[in-house]
Amino acid sequence: MIKNSKTIACILVGLVAAALVLTAGCTGDAGTQPSEQKSISIGYVLWDSEIASTNVIKQVFEKAGYEVTITAVDAAPLYQAVASGDVDCTVSAWLPRTQKSYMDEFGDQLDLVGKNLEGAKIGLVVPAYVTIDSIEEMNSVKDRFEGKIVGIDAGAGVMKTTEDAVEAYGLDYDIVYSSSAGMASALKKAVDREEWVVVTGWTPHWKFARWDLKYLEDPKGIYGDEEYIGTLARTGLAADDPEAYAILKRFSWTPEDMGSVMLDIEDGMSHEDAAQKWIDAHPDQVNAWLGKA
Repeated sequence: MIKNSKTIACILVGLVAAALVLTAGCTGDAGTQPSEQKSISIGYVLWDSEIASTNVIKQVFEKAGYEVTITAVDAAPLYQAVASGDVDCTVSAWLPRTQKSYMDEFGDQLDLVGKNLEGAKIGLVVPAYVTIDSIEEMNSVKDRFEGKIVGIDAGAGVMKTTEDAVEAYGLDYDIVYSSSAGMASALKKAVDREEWVVVTGWTPHWKFARWDLKYLEDPKGIYGDEEYIGTLARTGLAADDPEAYAILKRFSWTPEDMGSVMLDIEDGMSHEDAAQKWIDAHPDQVNAWLGKA
């Protein structure tokens, strides 16, 4: 009888252990693991400003338990991707003028969630030592600029506006299409030699913290007034994932915030580390975005 009792006890212990394992498998690690992984995809353009903001919002979503995919594309494909639902959102919309043509084409297929940064600006930028102050004066000093305006990628809204400016002001200049990094490199080379250079520029950008620069006046208003950077989502995201949509709705920061991340990246920090540094230094703001304030 004693032997049989021990056998029965062992069987009972085994059954209890098996039940515990089965329960753990159903509920996750002490109930902390979600039954289904949350995920979100974010598109962005390869401007220094948008690299900064996208990496910050990526880590904010990760804090909320999301698996995040970020994809860099040119502006036109970005709007098309959000409109078609190939990506869930972007925090890279420069409005109302810089990316107006894309908004005109895809706006009725997008959800404009809100403004994530105000006080943005675009225009033609020169070192402060350049002795002209207006775009209208550029033809008179064409040789000093070697007849070139150094720009970024051809798909960027600031480049389309620069093409409009060349026509509106009758500028006898060639536009050099490059990249954000290429534009900054040309600017650095000229400043180091105290040479004249004119580049397409925008604020926020780390170059204004690095060098003494100025915008050329735009009396015809081709580059528009103050802009904002907007957050766009695919239609249906608010219904499909209210938590993600609420984070996007709350996400906003200042040019100074963005500039600090950009400058850390320019100084050699990785995109991820620069974003993490800012997040670690601003826990209250991050918690507000997450709805925990």
